Amino acid sequence: MIYTQNGEFQLNTKTTSYWFRVTKYKHLEHVYYGGRLPDNQEIEPLLVKRVTPMGGTVAYDKDDNTYCLDSLCLEWSGIGKGDYRDTPAEIKMPDETFTADFRYQSHGVRDGCMPMDKLPTAEGQDAQTLVVTMIDESNMVYLDLYYTVFSDADVITRRAVLRNENKHPLTIRRLLSMMLDMPNDGFRMVTFDGTWIAEARRHTRPVTCGLTVNSSTTGDSSNRHNPGFLLVSADARENTGDVYGFNLLYSGNHYGAAELTTRELVRVNLGVNPHCFEWQLKKGEQFETPEAVMSFSENGFNGLSQHFHDFINNHVVRGDWKGKERPVLINSWEACYFNFNRRKLLGLARGAKRLGAELFVLDDGWFGKRDDDTSSLGDYSVNLKKLPNGLKDLAEGIHKKGLKFGLWFEPEMVNPNSDLYRAHPEYAVRIKAKAPALGRNQLVLDLCNPAVRDYIVRQVSEILDACRVDYVKWDYNRHMTDCYSPCVKNQGEFFHRYILGLYDVLARIFRPRPHILLESCSSGGNRFDLGMLCFSPQIWSSDDTDPVERLQIQGGLSCLYPLSAMGAHVSAAPSHQTIRETPLATRFNVAAFGCLGYELDVNALSFAERREVKRQIAFYKRHRRTLQYGRFFRGDTDRENQIAWHCVDDKQAGGVSGFFQTRFDPSAKFDRLRLCGLQPQRRYRVQTVPQSVFIKRFGNLITHALPLRISADGWLFQRINRLYTLKDNVESYRADGRLLRHGVQLNNQFTGTGYNPKLRLLGDYGSNLYTIQAEQETSA
Repeated sequence: MIYTQNGEFQLNTKTTSYWFRVTKYKHLEHVYYGGRLPDNQEIEPLLVKRVTPMGGTVAYDKDDNTYCLDSLCLEWSGIGKGDYRDTPAEIKMPDETFTADFRYQSHGVRDGCMPMDKLPTAEGQDAQTLVVTMIDESNMVYLDLYYTVFSDADVITRRAVLRNENKHPLTIRRLLSMMLDMPNDGFRMVTFDGTWIAEARRHTRPVTCGLTVNSSTTGDSSNRHNPGFLLVSADARENTGDVYGFNLLYSGNHYGAAELTTRELVRVNLGVNPHCFEWQLKKGEQFETPEAVMSFSENGFNGLSQHFHDFINNHVVRGDWKGKERPVLINSWEACYFNFNRRKLLGLARGAKRLGAELFVLDDGWFGKRDDDTSSLGDYSVNLKKLPNGLKDLAEGIHKKGLKFGLWFEPEMVNPNSDLYRAHPEYAVRIKAKAPALGRNQLVLDLCNPAVRDYIVRQVSEILDACRVDYVKWDYNRHMTDCYSPCVKNQGEFFHRYILGLYDVLARIFRPRPHILLESCSSGGNRFDLGMLCFSPQIWSSDDTDPVERLQIQGGLSCLYPLSAMGAHVSAAPSHQTIRETPLATRFNVAAFGCLGYELDVNALSFAERREVKRQIAFYKRHRRTLQYGRFFRGDTDRENQIAWHCVDDKQAGGVSGFFQTRFDPSAKFDRLRLCGLQPQRRYRVQTVPQSVFIKRFGNLITHALPLRISADGWLFQRINRLYTLKDNVESYRADGRLLRHGVQLNNQFTGTGYNPKLRLLGDYGSNLYTIQAEQETSA
């Protein structure tokens, strides 16, 4: 995977090559990153040529006026030697200047990954790591650049370690994890941006002269700008074109940037955000950056996504839940909010068990005097008014029903109206001389403080063990303000030390309890990142469970993260977040492309709805492996109001496809379902998954199809709707994979000209699932 010879470095994965070399002045020159090259390929055709001096540049050496750092493609750079592009390092060196000239000293190749002291890293015994040591000789400061190659996933990770061997201290103001220069290819930058209940919206903009930045300064990786981003060629589509992907194993402030120079070189930087960052190193000390992740695909967005999915499932997620199918859960939140008691919860669990649920999750409101969001965060005493026999008694009741038991926590937060805050106000992040800013009526606990970390670990661990908890939803419901810790001498270290404290807490609680499924949450997808996935095999994608919004949210996240990492729930309609009315079938069809849960009062469902939910869960269980771990494709559709998703199993023998319509188009166009990921010569059967259409969707129109006239607002209509449904059209086709890739022409949609059983009844927000099954091959 890694080959080194005569100052040249070749890092090869299954389908990609990443090459660089040491220049005559001992800088690292980037040569190539793209599709796999032959091992015997000479590098000369790939080098950016410098045969004449360029105006406006500064020569690095007086004897070579063509050697200018500002016009080189580099692996790393600094300040003060003629490179004026966005720098990965801003360091006040021991000599009191900001000039840093790191040059090659040595390198070594080791099998496997090299873990860090306090930060999580990807894992894999089949990986290989290159360590290149650079030195600024006049200051005796060393920089180790780590490259770890995960050949099977087509991913390379990078990180940097700065070591001070000078008797004088140095101060880091910026030290990123990676830097990469390469020739422009008409690149566009794709980021995944949003806010609460509108996360991971896919935004594309051209990389033009100057900086295009993707960053967070909220103290967390944030729902505003996910740390992952893509650089794509001008012709890139879902299944074609060159796509580069970058991400970061980190949950705090991040900084990613693409800079285009007037000479058509693009620099990519990624790492910890230098916002309010300052870190001092004394002699013998070192600073480790988080691990950055890179991948490349010639097969468009889907090819790049599949590399990331494989990497996360095989090298980031760890423990008992690595590769394990996630249970179907029922969450109490939207069914109860804060208003519940033991009887109501056990009734909800009983109803969910009958429908096929496997895990019951008690959400917020079980502790202290937590009747709303103004009190008791930080306290762990059980609310005996709601649960008079305690939490352990409830957990035993849930377990006796044959369900696993899950519990919600928000350990990083405290309400001023809490026993903890009254006893230990110093545990909160705040500045004594200033009134603190509240978010959701709460303050952040100071995870830089060892006493706070010990308190959280002790309190949470005692409940997990006493109640035999199987699943934890770990929430974090505000951004940081008033950032100060008395436990940190240099407040420029606060943001990073908080994240180190968080990782310490998570490791101490969950590494000894690997059987617990941890689902991270942060007001939904506010901390959906690779750092959290090292501890939490799945993450709550968004507090917005409206399926129309989830198409954008889950679709955006899928560019970077696998479906096995996405919590996705079916909730009531109209949606509690958007007041949008959507079909029960669509709510399930979207949530099925993820870790399925239900977040509604199942006992309030009609007979027809319960029957439909039971069918949905049974279908999901049959296809769960494919829907969580299959090869995922975002499909091509003919119109902007339609979306297609496809999951294919690892043997290409079957799969599940979803066809979603956001708004009905009355112009009666014909629909085509194009399938992905199938073997071209293999024959398959494609069939619509049966689903119910509730007659309330037709309103008074249904009266024209009945022998008697009834009102859509009357009790008889409502009664019929609770008991009886129409069956949506079921289509079935046989064809080989090549034809299915071209597309299956589907039956017409209902367009107002009449009804017959062959019509597809989509309308606004309608959808269908389709199963794909390979036919048995017969011998001649």
